[in-house]
Amino acid sequence: MIDTARIIVEKLKSRNESIAIAESLTGGGLSSALTEVPGTSHVFLGSIVAYTSDVKVRELGVSTDSISEFGVVSEEVALQMAEGIRRKFGSDWSIATTGVAGPGPSQGIAAGTVWIAILGPAHRESLVLSLDGERDEVRRGAVESALATLARILGG
Repeated sequence: MIDTARIIVEKLKSRNESIAIAESLTGGGLSSALTEVPGTSHVFLGSIVAYTSDVKVRELGVSTDSISEFGVVSEEVALQMAEGIRRKFGSDWSIATTGVAGPGPSQGIAAGTVWIAILGPAHRESLVLSLDGERDEVRRGAVESALATLARILGG
């Protein structure tokens, strides 16, 4: 994971671009993984762990209508989280994660269901994952997938 994070930091530094992160189920794990790399301070502006719907709405500008219609574990909410953190911090890139780490389902969504949204200059991407394993494995898998996806987008 550190190698992938290092690639991201190097690519962003070479482009003189920044990133901010909005996390739910990963609980700060994505930000932690990225900040393990020396020099991250040149590209990483900050993050918000928006674990509750209220914080998603208040801090990231997620629409209550979207939460009601699609649920907090949805593409729509992940994209709005990514848009909100990018706007709040003024970053070039943003990543957002939302999902169900388990154990068991939440609001009819199976444990292991994860939405990741990545926004950047002229880039908008979302993906859904269905991860197996215990709670910590799902969270770690979400972090690894988010980093790998961003590295791919950046050409790493």
